[in-house]
Amino acid sequence: MSHTLLELRSITKTYPGVKALRGVDLTVGKGEVVGLIGENGAGKSTLMKILGGVVKPSSGTIVIDGVPKPALSIKDAAHAGIAFVHQELHLFENLDVAANIYIGREPRKGGILNLIDNAALHHRVKPLLSRLGVDFKPDDPVERLSIAQRQMVEIAKALSMDARVIIMDEPTSSLTLTETDKLLKVIADLKAAGVSIIYISHRLNEVRHCADRVVVLRDGRQVGELPKAQITSAAMVRLMIGRDLKSLYIPPKAGIRPGGLEVQGLVTSAFPKREVSLSVSRGEILGLAGLIGAGRTSMAQAIFGVDPALRGRILLDGEPISIKVPADAIARGIYLAPEDRKKSGLLLDMTVAENISLPDLSRFAKAMLVDTAREATVAKEQCRSLAIKTPTIDTDAVTLSGGNQQKIVLAKWISMRPQFIIFDEPTRGIDVGAKGEIYALMRALADAGVAILMISSDMEEVIGVSDRIAVMHEGQISGLLERSRFSEHNVLMLAVGNLAKEEAVVHA
Repeated sequence: MSHTLLELRSITKTYPGVKALRGVDLTVGKGEVVGLIGENGAGKSTLMKILGGVVKPSSGTIVIDGVPKPALSIKDAAHAGIAFVHQELHLFENLDVAANIYIGREPRKGGILNLIDNAALHHRVKPLLSRLGVDFKPDDPVERLSIAQRQMVEIAKALSMDARVIIMDEPTSSLTLTETDKLLKVIADLKAAGVSIIYISHRLNEVRHCADRVVVLRDGRQVGELPKAQITSAAMVRLMIGRDLKSLYIPPKAGIRPGGLEVQGLVTSAFPKREVSLSVSRGEILGLAGLIGAGRTSMAQAIFGVDPALRGRILLDGEPISIKVPADAIARGIYLAPEDRKKSGLLLDMTVAENISLPDLSRFAKAMLVDTAREATVAKEQCRSLAIKTPTIDTDAVTLSGGNQQKIVLAKWISMRPQFIIFDEPTRGIDVGAKGEIYALMRALADAGVAILMISSDMEEVIGVSDRIAVMHEGQISGLLERSRFSEHNVLMLAVGNLAKEEAVVHA
């Protein structure tokens, strides 16, 4: 390994009643990419908070440039050149891109007036955005950016700090394959320039592609390390969960059935000159792939009534239905598990039970008051059937892991007899073990006769979970793939609009 830049020795962190870390060791060399993997709750975030000075270890030593310290402050970490790219975005929506990247570090002018020099600020940001190959400008307001674009702003912010070590926590959770490839190239450039990367991701193919070594945590312990030559998805999964993971695909038990949801000539505000037509049968999981910006989420929101369609028809079991607002969709058993569960799927400061009952409060009403006993009964049933790990149903949703939060989103809809469910990025930021549970839940719903549309930017997920795949390109369905024709090549050809030589496609 190259010159050791930092080292964590026997790091332990104990909270009341919980041992989050148990003697973890980690070294990072100059210009080295270290993959850090493990299921949610394995201790990855705690370890990185200790490295960033946010949390102090209960015991252990942190060594930077050969100098040992019992703990770091946030200032110590910044001074050592440690920067973070967080999974949860920390941006100011009312400011532009450049202001977010250099917040608190803006170039100044005007002497004692101490004004922000916007021209100099934008000049500094332009090469950072060019390096990432993004399609937005320094003066674009953040509030107008997509989740994927905002993630790139976070990455640009870390690059702007001339960091020696960049910790990337699920940096591609909202990115498409094309955007992910750009990021992996940036990582390769940073590595060549001597910058070290700690890369945390549940997307094991990315880890395999970019990491020089992989360190695996399980239940607060370091359970293994894989050198470059031994990094395989199977080896990583085996260390993470202590067993081999079965194939993603779960064949339908009951088969495809008549009925379901059909969209005919749907036009959304995102693509007012393009029409979308597709159908999802009962008992089927239809995967919807495409590049970010292709119109997948816009179509989902139109079906659910968040942003009503400009024109077109929606049919449920062959019957035309009118959906103007989400309440219309909910009344028909048409539900949406949104891409951003924290922002749109849950009320984080409310309890598990309150989140589950919220969409159907009239069912729990008793003399204009919520029947809390009935609410608790339903919540307990859903927690038991979906294996939601929570201390009690009165626990606030914000305290739970991403996988359990996603299960709460599912619980509130499952308790209302769904007919059609749209899963928009269903396993974003969820560990490999919880992913398997979500896939099993989706298949169980399909087997019960629910029609399911799964929007995903994770190629492994789309190919591994779907019964059929529809692909969108610039607001239209560019083609459909039957399972026998599934491949990354075929999906990508459709996603970029290259249809001429694609024999594997049955065009929509």
